[in-house]
Amino acid sequence: MPSPTDHMFGLSAARKYGGIYVPANQSVIHSYAREEMAGCGKMILGSDSHTRYGALGTMAVGEGGPELAKQLLRNTWDIPMPKVVLVYLTGKPQKGVGPHDVAIALVKATFDSGFVNNCVLEFCGPGIEALPMDYRNGVDVMTTETTCLSSIWETDETTRRFFRTHGREEDYKSLHPGRTAYYDKYITIDLSKVEPMIALPFHPSNAYTIREFLANAREILRKVEDDARRRFPKAKVCLTDKIRDGGVWADQGVIAGCAGGLFDNITEAADILRGKFTGSGAFSFDVYPTSVPVSLELMKVGATARLLAAGAIIKPSFCGPCFGAGDVPANNGLSLRHTTRNFPNREGSKPGEGQFAGVCLMDARSIAATAANGGRITPATEADYVPVHHEYHFDDTVYKNRLYYGFGKADPSVKLVMGPNITDWPRMYALEENVLVELAAVIHDPVTTTDELIPSGETSSYRSNPLRLAEFTLSRRVPEYVGLSKAVAAQEADRRNGVVSGHLQEVLSRVGDAGELVKCTQFGSCVFANKPGDGSAREQAASCQKVLGGFANICYRFATKRYRSNCINWGILPFTLDEDTEFPYESGDCVFVPGVRSAVENGQEDIPAKVIRKDGSVHDLLLHIRGLTEDEKEILLRGCLMNYYAARNKE
Repeated sequence: MPSPTDHMFGLSAARKYGGIYVPANQSVIHSYAREEMAGCGKMILGSDSHTRYGALGTMAVGEGGPELAKQLLRNTWDIPMPKVVLVYLTGKPQKGVGPHDVAIALVKATFDSGFVNNCVLEFCGPGIEALPMDYRNGVDVMTTETTCLSSIWETDETTRRFFRTHGREEDYKSLHPGRTAYYDKYITIDLSKVEPMIALPFHPSNAYTIREFLANAREILRKVEDDARRRFPKAKVCLTDKIRDGGVWADQGVIAGCAGGLFDNITEAADILRGKFTGSGAFSFDVYPTSVPVSLELMKVGATARLLAAGAIIKPSFCGPCFGAGDVPANNGLSLRHTTRNFPNREGSKPGEGQFAGVCLMDARSIAATAANGGRITPATEADYVPVHHEYHFDDTVYKNRLYYGFGKADPSVKLVMGPNITDWPRMYALEENVLVELAAVIHDPVTTTDELIPSGETSSYRSNPLRLAEFTLSRRVPEYVGLSKAVAAQEADRRNGVVSGHLQEVLSRVGDAGELVKCTQFGSCVFANKPGDGSAREQAASCQKVLGGFANICYRFATKRYRSNCINWGILPFTLDEDTEFPYESGDCVFVPGVRSAVENGQEDIPAKVIRKDGSVHDLLLHIRGLTEDEKEILLRGCLMNYYAARNKE
């Protein structure tokens, strides 16, 4: 969790520049945005991948921090027109089936194929009418895991009632497809056929119906064990020992965050646990309401009391369990979570160091049904309970009394509160004519997440200290990466000071006149991954590479637009390969890209390069940089977004 110094920096910045400051534990940011900021026909950019308010008629997109900095400087957010995918809903969910079940089923159906990658999902159809607002929000926030760009829903009287409840009925508009609406693709979901789901490690798309999982638990869990052992040789993984007494037993249940901690999810969980107890065994059950107003209403309707009586622990509003700053599972624990992700390294486990946890995603209802059975995994459709509808009443008194509302009230006299872990960025240089990069990490996993590129959890207190944070880069996936990158960066620093290392001279001599090339060739590190950047929008996944001297990423495809944008904004060349191009190269091999500055400047998208292997052999490689905007070209040429704006300010 960020330190109190970071919080004070945030408050002082809000006062100085004119912003809103939401103190810790008052709200998960996405809950606050739904309550106070979303509106029909509006658009919101947020520096978190789960910026999704489409169910409220808001086109919301999660982007990296530099993209938001552009908006703060009154620039536009420009992208090519995305494809639009119709998601047509029919039917009505059966009792015990919650929004996470629908969302996990959607992710399972779309992620692997990339069917909706960088598209906008448009939810329409008669099935929407049957869904309460919390249900819609719960499905909507999980569309991020499909790798779509954004989402938008039809609006109706349920939407209007949400805004009326939150004192903002004027933000409601009726939104529906036009009579001649055209879609590039479509998906149909019959809500009545959706069953309770479970997503196994290590991705929300690795999903099964709970019924199917329980019937084939040993085989499915062995697959997870085999996958874990392949990824993390140090981890001694054993999940099949959770199978006993005719069932599968979990060690932990957590309902939290922007997806799980919603009012309706928690009240129905309380209904399922009415008169029951979680037991005195190893199973623990924690609930994090998504905001203080939600917590207050849960107390008023008695849901909090019922949960406490059942053995649950009520925690403050915090998205910590989602990224590993709360309720870290025990080694070899099986944790069930109504949160957004179950990536490796995500919830605080460190499998690269041998500490492994199996995190599964489930809906709050089935987690509550499991808790009622002492940890025996149970779909909520098998629970004997009567859901009681509670009309939600939003009380913003606590916000008015606790939040700092300074939007439009900048006070330049305020001094920023700085601590020892809030530091400046190191100097970054413009792109030179040629680039030589040494492969410091080569990852052939199908997908590499941002949580692997820069871990969450324990890194939070260093998020404003670029040099300290960079020490964690790829630490849980390629521990040697930081040392290798630093060694390359040291040689580049020497080159700039007129001292050329023997290694650099030897490599350049393989592709030309080393004496001439060294004068106009930057030397940096590089990451190769098949498809990097799935997951969080955190820009540190790219900035940390640049701080360590990273100049390029090479991949077949970027998993998300936001990660590619982060790379560009930090001056990292976003190279791609043709899908049929083999990449048999290893850490320590080098890639020489002649004329790359001219190529970027002139919009040349196909760039011939040379691979110089450690054995001295040289191989041809065709790289691509496709679809750069004019601004993106200039950012890369300048070396990063900060240099780009610094140059503009001088003009």
